[in-house]
Amino acid sequence: MMAHGWLRHLGGDGVAVASAGTEPKGVHPLAVSVMSEVGIDISGYSSDHVSEYLASDFDAVVTVCDDAREACSILPGPKRTIHRSFEDPDYPEMDPEELRDVFRRIRDEIGVWSEGFVAGLALAPDFGGAGLELATVTNLETGGSLGLPHPSPSGPPSP
Repeated sequence: MMAHGWLRHLGGDGVAVASAGTEPKGVHPLAVSVMSEVGIDISGYSSDHVSEYLASDFDAVVTVCDDAREACSILPGPKRTIHRSFEDPDYPEMDPEELRDVFRRIRDEIGVWSEGFVAGLALAPDFGGAGLELATVTNLETGGSLGLPHPSPSGPPSP
């Protein structure tokens, strides 16, 4: 969900993002909290099961964990599949303040990667200018988003 938040925030209206998981569990409260610290509200986000997107036509699918990478083979025909694994920041046995710091570190790692990814979109000739549908996929409750579908004739779909 943090990747979804970053990509939507940085990509603006030119990027439509949907989120899915191989084992969706909702948005972790600490993910909501640490993203709000950087001005990004993910409190209303939800993660669907990846199977709900079998009929979707995405420009790109971004997987953010290794198990999701394998599951993405069921999604038909994205122009690109991009994999960038991030650590799952959810350690239930950890002290709450230490855990918050872990979430912050992962949030920042995802943010840096997302900035580079969105900047690269402007340079990609097959993505430039028309709006992009992106899916991020994870098997973690905290990390993933399901990519961007192709723009509809009326413009990018709403999330």
